[in-house]
Amino acid sequence: MDATTARALHAVPAAPVRRTRWTDDVLLREEFPPPKWAVPGLLCEGLNLLAGAPKLGKSWLSLGIAAAIANGDPALGGVEVERGPVLYCALEDTGRRLQRRRQQMLAAGGRAAPLLTLETACPTMPSGGEDVIVEWIEQNPGARLIIIDTFEKMRGRNPHGVSAYSADYAAAGRFKTIADRHGVPILLIHHVRKQAAEDWQDLVSGTNGLTGAMDATLVLERSRGQADGVLHVTGRDVVENDYAMTFDGTFWTKLDGPASDYEVSETRADLLRLVREYPGSKPAQLAEALGIAPATARKTLSRMAEKGQVRVAPGGLYYPPEQVSDSDHAAPVTPVTPSLHNL
Repeated sequence: MDATTARALHAVPAAPVRRTRWTDDVLLREEFPPPKWAVPGLLCEGLNLLAGAPKLGKSWLSLGIAAAIANGDPALGGVEVERGPVLYCALEDTGRRLQRRRQQMLAAGGRAAPLLTLETACPTMPSGGEDVIVEWIEQNPGARLIIIDTFEKMRGRNPHGVSAYSADYAAAGRFKTIADRHGVPILLIHHVRKQAAEDWQDLVSGTNGLTGAMDATLVLERSRGQADGVLHVTGRDVVENDYAMTFDGTFWTKLDGPASDYEVSETRADLLRLVREYPGSKPAQLAEALGIAPATARKTLSRMAEKGQVRVAPGGLYYPPEQVSDSDHAAPVTPVTPSLHNL
């Protein structure tokens, strides 16, 4: 097509009508469509925030999710997703760096993703960023996910005379309005504060106005033990949970089992594995199977029981935390012996 040829015009799809008011009896009879998931159990329609420390692998995690959804491949090593267009705004990267990252992913078994749009420059939301996002949505019917990496690059300056809480809430609200109006999940990549916190949600940098505006908050932390990280998740449509994650330098994978299994030391992990395989075993039997001192097994199991990682029943029998340990209700088990389990 030469420069004098007129470009064909296409009708811009209208944003779906979003009802906001009902009488109670009508609301109770209303049939709502199921929520639209980008990654079932983790990323739902609405506004989502993923926070983590610098150089932890947040960009690898988000880019891996983006490519998986764009191809309809399992995300995070095994979560089935629905295929569709994805916009990934890598605003701290260059085209060369993105290319190198994608080439590394393909060399590790990934696939090229034609439905994945990669963007390295975008105006802030107050300066036209909203229009860029909405234009992409209108050009990509069936859009499944939009990732902004990072939130700080697009939020814009805080208005003068506004509290930090109000500024955070308003900045996040610009993204949420788009997500709600168009029914497309948006994931904002963000940082955590340097100070430690008892509640993982308090790790998110900024005020409570930021997390308060979110439909879901995810925080990626490094684990002290065998897993490379733990992904904490909470939100309005997601079930609050902690997921053990492992990172091979290219792809993040969600591990099976509770995150607590991977946060313990090697000895605790070995003991927990045996207790799961042979519930009802005594410390001496477990110690013999592992080749450790009985006193070490007793002390470690006692500490694990205090933290809820195992359960102890009368008679010093140990069970997994989710299994009934009362001898009147527990099913018959075969305790571990060295011949049954060889590490």
